Amino acid sequence: MTIPRPLRLLLIALASIIGCVVLVVVVELYLLLQPDRFTAMLKQQAHEAGLQLTLSSPASPTLFPRPALQLEGITLTASNAGANAMPILLAANGQLALPWNTVFGHEVVISRMQINSPRVDLNALQAWLMNLPPQSATVPQQIPRIATGVRIRNGSVVQNNSEWLSNVSLDTGRLAPGQAFWVSLSAKETDGTPLNWQFSSVPSIVDGALKLDAIDIHVSDTSATTLHLAGRARWMGSTDASMQLQGKFHLAGEGDYDAAIVLAPAAQNKPLLLHLKLLGADNHIDLELPPLLLAQWWNQLASPQGPKLSTPPGNGQIDMAKLDLGKVHIEGLSVQTGDAMPAAAASTAPAATTPVAPPQ
Repeated sequence: MTIPRPLRLLLIALASIIGCVVLVVVVELYLLLQPDRFTAMLKQQAHEAGLQLTLSSPASPTLFPRPALQLEGITLTASNAGANAMPILLAANGQLALPWNTVFGHEVVISRMQINSPRVDLNALQAWLMNLPPQSATVPQQIPRIATGVRIRNGSVVQNNSEWLSNVSLDTGRLAPGQAFWVSLSAKETDGTPLNWQFSSVPSIVDGALKLDAIDIHVSDTSATTLHLAGRARWMGSTDASMQLQGKFHLAGEGDYDAAIVLAPAAQNKPLLLHLKLLGADNHIDLELPPLLLAQWWNQLASPQGPKLSTPPGNGQIDMAKLDLGKVHIEGLSVQTGDAMPAAAASTAPAATTPVAPPQ
């Protein structure tokens, strides 16, 4: 069947018009993504947290199969770090998927965040946390929304230029206030032992406080060592934080322990305190540690300019019937520190003194 020439010309004209309309729509949507807008937003949020975000090239938008921004060469560094300081995070690339209403100028919401091959430096991260001014650690006004979660693949965690965790993969569920949020992480330790960690909680911001209710934590490895904790946490900003977690710790070949972790907020003349308890048949650990002072002590111990040896801050005691650390086997270990140390003999019985005659 031969299509008449006038009809054929009409179909060609209609197809051309439709093609032009589609092209215009695609170009308009491409422009609506405004990569500079989202890049500036990310950099501003990083700056407010005392961080500097840089990209090896400007963010590039994509429309198919869904609107997204491609990020290349991601570097996250502390704002006050020197020129030769190690970045807190390096990543090959990442992607921010965006919902259509965000594309059309509504509230900025991220549908999904994906980061590939990130490298996290624990020393740089710790230095940034220690140098944060107290007033900068404030509770956000609202919980950021991530519609379908975060995905990380082929990551690593290093400390002192040595790999601590490798092959790190992380997935999360939807992040929204008042709804259950979950995180699933898997990695390999330095000896190749697989590690699995699951966390879930219900986040919300109430009366200026960030609350994490219904916390549930599961940690396990291939040696059948497991940890299960449940509880809640609350943060009012800076060092005003509290947490109560209780559960069970099963150590392969050793049995079960009752476990408890309590975080007490800082008060007048009293720092933020972390209370750790493990109670087993033959082993007992009861420690009260100031996390911020402990981090400072560890930084001094691992200082590249030379370690500064001192007693770690904290109070408590450790009683272990036996302890195996690699090829080292210890039996009958008992350690007491801080206020838990017994009083010295000289303090329990006053020393004899020679009477001194009163002045004339």
